[in-house]
Amino acid sequence: MTGKTASGVAIPEDLVLVGHITGAYGIQGWVRIKPYSADADALLHARTWWLDKPEMRDVEVQQAKDHSGDTVARLVGVADRNAAEALKGAAVSVSRRHFPALDEGEFYWIDLIGLAVENLQGEALGQVADMMDNGAHPILRVAPPVEPGQKPGPEMLIPYVGQFVQAVDLAGKKITVDWGRDY
Repeated sequence: MTGKTASGVAIPEDLVLVGHITGAYGIQGWVRIKPYSADADALLHARTWWLDKPEMRDVEVQQAKDHSGDTVARLVGVADRNAAEALKGAAVSVSRRHFPALDEGEFYWIDLIGLAVENLQGEALGQVADMMDNGAHPILRVAPPVEPGQKPGPEMLIPYVGQFVQAVDLAGKKITVDWGRDY
């Protein structure tokens, strides 16, 4: 995303969609956000969010906290319940530079999407199309490589756990897994 908002502020190119506003929280202008990750650290730590309603714009966060699996926040310029309700459905994005630092060996899901996946035998299994969480652990959704003139095979669901994921090489854009083509 590039360009400027109505206020003349440049829209950062590194925005990451992190959730959406589901409605008002209380009567004092707080909004309730459904985060797209079980860990809402980016929402809780960023002081500026980008909303796409009524148009892409930046908003300053006065306060944000976890509440029953969601995030609730007070935003500058949202003074009452009606103003908060008017934002229902707005997508919430955060600049990537505001994401908390990770420990070594930890990765944001967004960084894994698009990486090539190959097994220990060097066979290309496909590309990470998405990630999902089954409650016990994350799962890589791997879209198989498509051969010219052939229909793609079924996607693979590979548990994102140390038993199967042997290495993640962000620089090389590759994940190495202990997983067979026939699993």
